[in-house]
Amino acid sequence: MLDLRLLRDHAAEVAAAYRDRLFDEEAVALLERVREADSRRRQLLAAAEELKARRNAASQTIGREKDPERRAALIREMEAVKQDIAALDEQLRAAEAEVTELALQLPNLPDEHVPTGRSEADNVVVRTEGKPIELPFPPRPHWEIGERLGIIDFERGAKISGSRFYVLRGAGAALQRALINWMIDVHLRQGYTEVYPPYMVRRDCLVGTAQLPKFGDNLYRDAEEDFYFIPTAEVPVTNLYRDEILDGTLLPIKHVAYSACFRREKMAAGRDTRGIKRGHQFDKVEMVKFVRPETSRDELLSLVQDAEEVLRLLGLPYRVVQMCTGDLSFSACEKYDLEVWAPGCGEWLEVSSCSNFGDFQARRAQIRYRPDGNKKEKPRLVHTLNGSGLALPRTLIAVLETYQQADGSVRVPEVLRPYLGGREIL
Repeated sequence: MLDLRLLRDHAAEVAAAYRDRLFDEEAVALLERVREADSRRRQLLAAAEELKARRNAASQTIGREKDPERRAALIREMEAVKQDIAALDEQLRAAEAEVTELALQLPNLPDEHVPTGRSEADNVVVRTEGKPIELPFPPRPHWEIGERLGIIDFERGAKISGSRFYVLRGAGAALQRALINWMIDVHLRQGYTEVYPPYMVRRDCLVGTAQLPKFGDNLYRDAEEDFYFIPTAEVPVTNLYRDEILDGTLLPIKHVAYSACFRREKMAAGRDTRGIKRGHQFDKVEMVKFVRPETSRDELLSLVQDAEEVLRLLGLPYRVVQMCTGDLSFSACEKYDLEVWAPGCGEWLEVSSCSNFGDFQARRAQIRYRPDGNKKEKPRLVHTLNGSGLALPRTLIAVLETYQQADGSVRVPEVLRPYLGGREIL
């Protein structure tokens, strides 16, 4: 959520950023609605404060008035004022709710370092690490590898839950579990603290991380209990410190968490219909940071490096892509994707998105800190960041397709062998 003072005092600059960098005319129109609603709110606030000042002054006058008739008249007059105040307070609450509801739908503003562009075609490949592997035989896609080895069962996944679901069996399940455990250990060595969060959260948590109110259609919800199934561990982990004031001397705070993730994917007909690239349920290891504003960009770059280390250690070719303004997520002010090469699919697959949100999430969730831990200092908003480290199943796809052998078997990357009891071949 953006600062209302920014929207009020620098509306032209915000509108220009929406129009010229995000190419979002809807946001420009919404900004004007926010400003109009905020103007009405401030008018109501001024009127209410004027009446309350009048009431307070009259209370002192009534206390000093000796004439019973005059005193009674003043009291009757103030009863009418009290009713007017109550009516204004009710209107003010409705106006404040309207401003908040509208402001929550405004996207974050892009950082100055983000290249301007209209779509993913304008994203910038920052660097490529390793060359796409050329196998000495026609590479098989992961769905063929998985079915031949009996480690991915599409038929029974569809029978249990429908399309876009699958079952990992035997060595396939073990390989996924090994990847998750190993990735967490990598991030622990990098200084992250592990948490295991709930997979269901309250609505306020999704408002705090900006999935709601704008993206409610993509979420799974238990209507009876009003719980939402998490689309990513970012949601519960970021909300660990919702409505808290942190000791600034403890920043940065770095967490890593594994979770299953649930998203109501709006998948186009015919797109990614084979394999396990897209689904309504998937696993992910997530990194989340809470940092000082002045360090957040450096922390973003180090977050990217932390995710990259996983790919380097796995020996997988990958590239780092900086998102242009038109391809930023709703809540990020700067974002980098890591894409790994999958030789069987013959394409780059996104396995990590590393984002800096600035104070956009922190303002919504009221996550603040005192710079030196001094309780006399005014609290400030932290900056929040997160990044996948990494997302399954696409990392699993890349491992199966990169390490496949001519006979249909798959070599296990050396770093994963201790997590598979020393097994070298699937």
